[in-house]
Formats: sequence, structure tokens, C-alpha cells
Amino acid sequence: MITNSDLIAQRLYDAGCRHAFGIPGGEVLALMQALEKAGIQFHLVKHENSGGFMAEGTYHATGAPGILLATVGPGVVNAVNVVVNAWQDQVPMIFLTGCVDAAEAETYTHQVFDHAAVIKPISKASFVAADGAVDVIVDKAVAIALADPPGPVHIDMPIGLAAKAAKPSGFPGRNRPATVGPASGPELDRARDALAQAERPLILAGVDVLHHDAAAGLAEMADRLNIPVLTSYKAKGVIAEDHPLAMGGHGLSPKSFKILKPLIDAADVILLAGYDPIEMRIDWRHAWRPGTAGKTVIEIAGHANTHFVHQSDISFICDVGAGLQALGQGLNGHPTWPDGEVRQTRAQLKEAFPSDEAWGPAAVIDAARRAFPKHGLAAVDTGAHRILLSQQWTCFEPRTLVQSTGLCTMGCALPLAIGHKLANPSRPVIAFTGDAGLEMILGELATLRDMKLPVIIVVFVDESLGLIELKQRANGQDNVGVDFGGTDFPAVALAMGGRGIWARNRAEIERAIESGLDAETFTLIACPIGRKAYDGRF
Repeated sequence: MITNSDLIAQRLYDAGCRHAFGIPGGEVLALMQALEKAGIQFHLVKHENSGGFMAEGTYHATGAPGILLATVGPGVVNAVNVVVNAWQDQVPMIFLTGCVDAAEAETYTHQVFDHAAVIKPISKASFVAADGAVDVIVDKAVAIALADPPGPVHIDMPIGLAAKAAKPSGFPGRNRPATVGPASGPELDRARDALAQAERPLILAGVDVLHHDAAAGLAEMADRLNIPVLTSYKAKGVIAEDHPLAMGGHGLSPKSFKILKPLIDAADVILLAGYDPIEMRIDWRHAWRPGTAGKTVIEIAGHANTHFVHQSDISFICDVGAGLQALGQGLNGHPTWPDGEVRQTRAQLKEAFPSDEAWGPAAVIDAARRAFPKHGLAAVDTGAHRILLSQQWTCFEPRTLVQSTGLCTMGCALPLAIGHKLANPSRPVIAFTGDAGLEMILGELATLRDMKLPVIIVVFVDESLGLIELKQRANGQDNVGVDFGGTDFPAVALAMGGRGIWARNRAEIERAIESGLDAETFTLIACPIGRKAYDGRF
């Protein structure tokens, strides 16, 4: 007998999903069994929030939606943070939950509340599985999750329906829409003319470049037309950051914005390629003015600008790769930025974020970058270390640095790394976290132990919420609620079945990473940097 749960699982398998994460409950047992039966491995985690980030990690590795499963009541609300994160960070995720049957809920109240009322405002859609339409609902959920902008979709499965014999609808599966480019006409002609004549063009690339697999086309166009490229943090690596036109990733550092602002002001053409400003701090709001004489702002995005954080002179809603191709087709490169502003700005950025210190957070990042393979995947948690690392960490390929950028939630780096390593075991994976972020999710070290994954974890140990402490001092406020005691992280790692190492200099970090790449379990490297280590850094 094929059950409704089987139907869900098979449709998700057909969508490319191979892993699901969550915590069991009686209301989702049929779904768990069906997932395993269909070839989607279910992984037990210590908290639904971490499970959602592991699901995101699999998406970054495979392109298929991540799957998070939660039981009725507390399981659902435990996942709220990661669902919001997927919504703001544009992560396609299928959130499967179990619910009490509607008739039973009329006379039964234990753990019962309206799941959809909680999830709908923070997701792209919320469905309750319906007899005879389960396959349609799953196909719709996958299509909505992957459509621009990608995000989470919720499916609530009533307990009585989960193990019931399925009634396939007979409708065809989901349609995959064709790539759409910009329409020919005066607006495209105007944009092409502006780009052809530009003496000081600038590209600002964002996450839509990744969604539309447009990185190669963007890098080719930038190289051919001599256009410098600066990116959001998520788009780091869409042009290799050792390229002379690469200006690096930016968003949260006031120091980097101050250096880049003259370049933005001087640009005569700004091309926004899949740029979503949700990653950026408030300085980036209206960082340029459309309609300014001698400046043309061109936007290519997968969906309409309704955020109003910035505006443009010309806007194309289309596939980013197709848009870039149409815009640059047939144009010939010529010398740009004749006064050497790009070279000067790159030099200013390097001077502003030095990596040659003997010891400190910049030294930790630099040593790790030297020891870790260029093609590996790095995940970084939220905190002061993330801002510094996002400026310093060199990405040579797209999708090689992942983080929470829209919501900026803590505790994400380790589960992101776990999910990616599960889905792509041959790729080296490293997670960077602050000590406070790791303490939030220490239980997932046991998850990592059970999975036997050789993930490397680098911990910045300063015994403080460094970013918040910086803000307190900047506001002239007292030190309140930001300092805490020290944890012997290497001892914890050993107790959890991993390798634990204290690193107090560059050589120790490099040796620990090199040995961790070949280990049979995870390697945790604790790096004591001292309090107030981020003063003046970003």
C-alpha cells in the first residue's frame, strides 16, 4: 500500500532531496518511515533550529530544497527561528510537521494550536495535506520554495491522513519554467548604450547570481568589459577574489563602506546584478541616487524591488544570467577607471583589514585560509568574527562561504557545515564560530560524532559577546550581560568523541587544520584571542 506519507516522500526524492533533519514525535513517525523508504535519510538532531540549518547546508551542496521535520506543538515553534532565516536568506526549504486531525482538535487541546497561523507570516506558503491532493500539494510546495525569491514552505500532515492509503490526483508533476531574459526595446538599448560608453562602471553582485547560476557569466562579462565587482557576503566568490577587478564582499563593515563610497559616487554606471540589500547595514540605504546627471543605475533581478532600500534608473526582472548576457552581448572592452581608483581602493581595503598581525582574530583567519583548501566550504557564525572574516576570507569560487546574512542568527555555522558535509562528503568543510555561539548548540557536537564527519571547527575564544560589547562602549553604556566564563572546548570535544586542540599561534592552527582534513572524526580548534580583540577591526 502506498500511503500519503509515501507520496510526499517520493515527490521530494524526485525533487533531488536525499536528507531530512529533525526530532521524532508520535505525530510524524509515518512521515519518517516514508522518507527512509524513499531513499531520503532521516538524521536525528538535538534541536529543530540546528536541523533547519543542516537542511540549508544540503541545499548549498546540491541545489535541492532542504527538509526539516518537526512534531506537533513544541517541535513546530522550536523551528521558528530557522524558518524565518530561510525566508530572509532565500533558502528553499520544505518544513514538514505533524498535526492533530481537525475533528479531534475540536475536543482535544494538548499541544494543539494553529501551526499555519504561526508559520504563514514567516514563510512563502503553508499547506495542510488534503486527501486526494497530497501529491499536488507537495509539487506546489517544491515549486514555490524554488521560485524567485526562494524560501521555506510548510506542509502540515494530519495524523490520521499520514498512514492512510494515498489517492493520487492524476495531475502531472511540477513544471520547471524556462529561463526568461529581458525584453528587447528602448530600455535595453538605453542600458546597453550606457554600459558601452561607461568610463567608470561598477558591478554590485548579490545572492540572485547564485540562484540563477550566473557566476560564470558575470565573471566573464566583468573581465571582458573591465568592470570592477564588489559583492554582498553571500555572493563572495562569484568572481575569484584574487582577480584584480574583485573588490571583495561587503555589507556590515562601516570601515569598508567608507572606503567604497567614493568609488560608488564616482561610478557613471552601476550595474546591480541579483543584488538583495537585506545583507547590508543601514549605510547602504540609498547609497546612490538614480536620476543623477552622469550616472545610470541598472538593476537585473529575479523579482521586483519592493524593499525600496535602493532604486534604479532601469530595471529588468528576469533571469540574472540571461539579463547579463543580453546587456553585454557584442560590447567590446576598453580601459576603465583611468585615474586608477580601483587599484587604489583595493590597496586601501587591504590596508584597512591587515592580516599580518602576530596573533589575534585576523591572524586566526589568515592562518586558516593558508591551511584550508581553496575549493573547500567555510561556514561562519554570527558575531564580530563574522564581519571580520567576511572581509578577510578570500573566496576563489562561488558558494564557498555560507552564513546567516539576512536574519544574522547565532548558532548556524556548525549545523550549516554538517549539512553540507553530509551531502558532499568529498569536499573539505570548516566552521568558524565564536565561543558564545558554540555554547548555544554544544549538543550538536554529539550529532557530529554520531555522523562520523571530519568537519573542522575553529572557535574564537574571547569570553564575551564581542560585537554587542563594542556597541555598548560606543553608546557610552555600562558593560551588562555580555561577558561570561571560559569553557574548555577541546575537553568538551574529546568528551563528545572528537579531537580537541588549543591553538595559540599561527603554526598550531595550520597544523591542526592539516591534520583535521585527514581525521576520522571532527576537529575542534580553540583559539584564545582575549577580550576587546575586535576594537578598530571593522
